[in-house]
Amino acid sequence: MRNVVSMIMAGGKGTRLYPLTKHRAKPAVPFGGTYRLIDFTLSNCINSNFRKIIILTQYKSSSLTRHLNSAWNIFSRDLGEYIEVLPPQQRIKEDWYQGTADAIYQNIYSIEAENPEQVFIFGGDHVYKMNYNRMLVDHREKNATATISVTDVTREEAKEFGVLQVNEEFEVIGFQEKPDDPATIPGEPDRCLVSMGIYCFEADILCSRLRADAEKEDSSHDFGNDILPALVESGDKVYAHWFFDENRSIPEKTRYWKDVGTVQSYYEANMDLVKVSPKLNLYDRHWPIRTYHGQYPPAKFVFDDDNRRGMATDSIISDGVIISGGKVKRSVISPGVYVDSGTVIKDSIVMDGAAIGKNCCINRAIIDKNSVIPDGTTLGDDEVRREEYHYTEEGLVVVPRSFPEEEHPEML
Repeated sequence: MRNVVSMIMAGGKGTRLYPLTKHRAKPAVPFGGTYRLIDFTLSNCINSNFRKIIILTQYKSSSLTRHLNSAWNIFSRDLGEYIEVLPPQQRIKEDWYQGTADAIYQNIYSIEAENPEQVFIFGGDHVYKMNYNRMLVDHREKNATATISVTDVTREEAKEFGVLQVNEEFEVIGFQEKPDDPATIPGEPDRCLVSMGIYCFEADILCSRLRADAEKEDSSHDFGNDILPALVESGDKVYAHWFFDENRSIPEKTRYWKDVGTVQSYYEANMDLVKVSPKLNLYDRHWPIRTYHGQYPPAKFVFDDDNRRGMATDSIISDGVIISGGKVKRSVISPGVYVDSGTVIKDSIVMDGAAIGKNCCINRAIIDKNSVIPDGTTLGDDEVRREEYHYTEEGLVVVPRSFPEEEHPEML
């Protein structure tokens, strides 16, 4: 465990993911059939042997807390390992978290009680595989004050991230938070070096900087806007660390890291999983992604003599799914979903417990948990729109989560 404390920021509203975040925090949004977004950061921690983990929650955290209790109750305090979920306690001041740095500051006593050498700070809503030990070794070898994990994106994409400028030693010499005119990588005018929101700090320096920032009335109390630029300007040793992707068995090696901050990027990340050669390999036993698996029976496909031909191609089909004569193509189907006869689902995401009626046509849709889609419904056709559904500029339709008084009647 190497005397490191990991802090995961899991309290954001995720407004750009609405309505998927209407009833849950962004890190609790389901992904890839059986996972939640936070499972990727937590799995990276476990696979990196980082076992002192503090999760900071705030916005609509009940769904996230239930998931953590079910899937991640695997640590022993007797062995010095833990996952601790900390909701806002207003222990230092009476405000809710005012920014990412303020969230850490309001829980600074948890860091000081552990007395670590380094503190890692992660977001709980990114999809990627990373060995954090590589970054820790890099940080310690360079005697850095802070280290920022980075990847490269297009210049247009970089406007939504913190953009770094580095020298030949990869020391950070400039930091711009969501700039309108981002600095590009020398020699690559269309690519920028951006922060992944993964930071490693010397614990004592982090605590002193957080205290100083808390006293500033003109600060937004944010790492990207305030803490990191101040460290760079003051001449502290701040270094960038190239993200190394732990994906294996993929023909074309890429650095796969997705900030699923919008409905469109969330949809695209899920669709990446159903490709013949997915950029994100969930089947690699070298770097497994852990989650909670409910007590479901195996998936079932109904195929009989009455033209009820249940089938799925290029899709992820989870446990407990019954495809009773329907057809599923290039889609992600979560546990407990029922698809009735005559229905065709294409290029879509269907979450836990949803029931899709007979003779439906579902195309480029995201159907949230427990939704019931009536017989004969068409989704994904711009000419057929319903007021209760959400439509994106890119042409996706999102069916919000349902909360039925009773469980769906079993349909066989």
